[in-house]
This record gives sequence, structure tokens and C-alpha cells, in this order.
Amino acid sequence: MSEGRHINICDYDYNLPESAIARYPLDKRDDSKLLVSRSNVLSSDVFRNISDYLPANSLIVFNNTKVINARLHFTKDTGSKIEIFCLEPLNPIDYSISLSSNSSCSWKCLVGNNKKWKNGILTKNLQIRNLNFTLSVSRIATIGNAFEILFNWDNSDIIFSEILEVYGNIPVPPYLNRESESIDTIRYQTIYSTLQGSVAAPTAGLHFTTEVFNNLTKKNIKREQVTLHVGAGTFQPVKAEVIADHEMHTEHFIITKENIISLIENVGNITVVGTTSVRTLESLYQIAVQLSNNPQKSDNDFFVSQWEAYETNILNHISVTGLLNNLISWMSEKNYEYLNCSTQIMIIPGYKFKLTDRLITNFHQPKSTLLLLLAAFTGDGWKDAYQYALENNFRFLSYGDSCLFAN
Repeated sequence: MSEGRHINICDYDYNLPESAIARYPLDKRDDSKLLVSRSNVLSSDVFRNISDYLPANSLIVFNNTKVINARLHFTKDTGSKIEIFCLEPLNPIDYSISLSSNSSCSWKCLVGNNKKWKNGILTKNLQIRNLNFTLSVSRIATIGNAFEILFNWDNSDIIFSEILEVYGNIPVPPYLNRESESIDTIRYQTIYSTLQGSVAAPTAGLHFTTEVFNNLTKKNIKREQVTLHVGAGTFQPVKAEVIADHEMHTEHFIITKENIISLIENVGNITVVGTTSVRTLESLYQIAVQLSNNPQKSDNDFFVSQWEAYETNILNHISVTGLLNNLISWMSEKNYEYLNCSTQIMIIPGYKFKLTDRLITNFHQPKSTLLLLLAAFTGDGWKDAYQYALENNFRFLSYGDSCLFAN
């Protein structure tokens, strides 16, 4: 796969008119259009009928992460506006523990208007549940184009997630060219979002409704939920000319023993909702390979690097099911009910999918890693699908319409 790294990103470009970008959601989630590509034969429908295109007795996998109100605003004594955009926790590094902190925590953050914040501590007097407190923020260290920001507050009855919930703003994608609005609080979340941590929604899931779930149940399509916290890097276009020069962002995910058992039972018949779920499942396979190569591993801490899937032994002599069963046995031996993981996996054309048989996704930005992942799944079929969508007034990007790709 070394030749794959020489892919030129310009080959994954297309003309996306501003008018095709959906800046707001439709009134009803499942009213979105659905483009269906089966063996590159294209048709269209409405998303509420998605179950008609999925096989009975199969499995569908969702990402249940919940978007946090990650943007906090401060005003300096001079009147300058400073925005703190929380990306991921640093201390404590665990999302749930950090969000439950009741006095301080530090996060990796982007800082808007940073040049106006030369030094000092920013403070804000706030009130939650009739409890008064002062929130203070200070810069601890520089991390690339971001910073480690320390948050302190003086009321232990308040936890950090409450501060974000009440005083933060939901981080809608930059290509919407607007500030977040009240509608985004509800509609930029899936109806099944559970675990807080994302700064971007797993948008392929935004179309699902209770009615759609009921239709899946009628066909005995089992549902599994994994958790990958989506980072801001998902919006970053690839600026390097060749993909080998692009550094993929890292995202954290959790997958349970029950998830893995269900995957084993349905290998070869799995529908995956969204690129984040794909990254989770394909990273899981790579973790199983890691463990097969290092069966003495004892700690529950896994990392999949950017090019690892193309560099390690593929272990063709062991089936996907066999590798996952080995992983389950190891988890049972170590008494682990879930895996704590992070992944930088880069999925590009030439990649061989192990746990993704059908893909439900939205339409992606030109020159993006998400489009590369789609091209890896469809080959050049994505070009005809996107042209079809543009010619038939499909709505693009996060609040846009949906696609189902089945090879």
C-alpha cells in the first residue's frame, strides 16, 4: 500500500456550489433524501424508507457520542472578545471524569482572537441552579496551533459539564458560515446520543427517528452503539498535495465486549452509520491484530497509528472472526468489559474493509479525509454518485441528505 500514500488530493475534488450546502436542517429528520448506490447503480428515495434497502436479520452500528457545547466566550477588561474552543480533555484525560470535575480541569483548546490575550487569567462570574461561582481560565502550554487551558471554578457543587451546557455554545461546522442557533441544540445531536465528548456530530445519524428504528426492528435488524468522540480535525481539508504529507487527527473511542460479540455474530452482514463508526470498527480489527502480535499485553490502552493498517502483518491466515474471538478471550481473561482506545487510522483508496459491508453517510467536503474514506469503499463510484446528487438537488454536508452505499 506504499503507493497509496502518493495519492494526489486533487483527484478527490469536485465543484460544490454554495447553494448545495444545507445551512439548516429540514423540519423532519427522516424527510431527507436518500441516494442509494448498490454495485454503483444509483436510485433515490426518502430516508424514512432506509430499512427497505437493508437485509433482514443483519446488524447496524451507530456512534452514540454526544456533542458538547464546546465554545466558551470571555470578554477582557479592554472589551476584546476571546473564544475558548474545547477540543479534548488533558487532565483528567478521561472524558467522563473530566466533565464531572467539580473544581478544575485542563483541556486542549483552540483560542479565538488569541493575539488579544497576551497574558493573565480570564474570569467570568456565573450562576447555575442559583449557585454563584467564578470561572477562571489560564493558558498552561502551547500544543501546535492549540493550547492547554486550565479551567478553575470556586464552587464544588458545580461540575464542568454543567458549565459547558449552560454557558457554552454548540460548535456548528465552519462551512455553515453562521453562529450556532437554538435549533442546533437539538438538531445537531442524534436522537440516540448518550456519552458527551464530541465537538462535531456524527452527522450520518442525524436522519434517524423513532419511526425509522421501528422499521428496522420489524426486519429484525439488530442495533449496536459504539462511542467515538469526534474531533475538530474532521472539518480540516487536506492541504498537502499528496496524502502521505497529511497528518491525520486522533480520536478516542470506546467499544464494549457486547459490541464485539455482536460483530462476530454478524461478520459479513454489517451496515455502518457514518465514517466515525467505520473508523471505530476498522480500528477494532487493527487492535485485534496488535493483540495477536502481542498476546502478553496486559493494559487496556490501545492506539492505532495513521498508517498502521498498511504496515503491520495482515494475518490473512486468521479470519476476522478468529481475531475478534481472540480479543474477546483476552478481555475475559483480564476482566475488561470494554476497550479504551484512540485512533489515527487513515482509510484511503486501496484499503481492504474488514467490518464494513454497507455504509450510510452524508455528502462530504471536497479534498477531505472523509471523501477519501468513501472512495476507499466505493472506488470511483463516488464521482457518479456525487454528480447524480448535484444534478438532482440533494443537500450536502452536515445538515444535508444521506447516502447508502452497498457493494
